[in-house]
Amino acid sequence: MPYRRLPNTDQARIRALRTAVNKGEESDVYDLPFSITVWTDARNFLMRFEAAQTYYSECYQRQAQAGRKHQNNVKMARLYISHFIQVLNLAVIRGEVRTAHKDLYGLPLKSNNVPDLISETSIAEWGKKTIQGENKRISQGGIPIYNPTIAKVKVHYDIFMESYEKQKNLQTLTSRSLEALASMRNEADHLILDIWNQVEKHFENVVPNEKRLDLCREYGVVYYYRTGEKQSNSQTTSS
Repeated sequence: MPYRRLPNTDQARIRALRTAVNKGEESDVYDLPFSITVWTDARNFLMRFEAAQTYYSECYQRQAQAGRKHQNNVKMARLYISHFIQVLNLAVIRGEVRTAHKDLYGLPLKSNNVPDLISETSIAEWGKKTIQGENKRISQGGIPIYNPTIAKVKVHYDIFMESYEKQKNLQTLTSRSLEALASMRNEADHLILDIWNQVEKHFENVVPNEKRLDLCREYGVVYYYRTGEKQSNSQTTSS
């Protein structure tokens, strides 16, 4: 005996509701196998649910498209900040920059390691420290670091920060739209379950069984056969 299973994706929920709503629009109110009240509720909810799903998809697409460009900005900012700090450390080793001046950049005095720049948060933090530190050192009479200059670092850092803030805003919009969509799923499942229960009740006396299932399927009810079950049923019928 096949079993039914409620949809587990938003597209499947929309498909189930759309099937029931469309059949209701095509049927006479007296022939409808579920109540006009639940049909009206399903129709009104479907419009809101589809709009919420569309908005989430649009938010996600905008985030994904901006994300591809943003990753290049991340790469360039990380490269320039890392390179600048390496050159600064070499200048300290050669005695061209005083070790104490590393404190202006927030760098440890006894280590020449480049800070961890894996995360975007760390790039934002160390980019700011590096730019401020170099400007402070130069204002105190220090010789500017070249190849790369701090101006070049700042260009890529500013580009990164602009896309970094934009990406955070897009992520927030996507997250909120997903939360709004998720909050509607229980109502969608409740409506689908109500419709399916009423449809199955309406056709419960139809025989043979496969005809009853086909009638229910027309209103969106989804049935699944267990492994080997459909083939077994077919063999039984043919014999």
